[in-house]
Amino acid sequence: MNAQRAKEITTSPQVVDVTFQGVSVYIQHVDEKKETARIYPLDHPEKEQEVPLNSLQER
Repeated sequence: MNAQRAKEITTSPQVVDVTFQGVSVYIQHVDEKKETARIYPLDHPEKEQEVPLNSLQER
């Protein structure tokens, strides 16, 4: 996923299904300079992590 699309998803009023390694996640923040996103699994918000944008998939 590119940074622009990830940012659009974070501000979208619609729920967009995004996955990381097959798990549905919520994107909290996008860092365009580092090309990463801060995410967490929808069912485990305490498991926040930073991942490369190219590892995220939109369904």
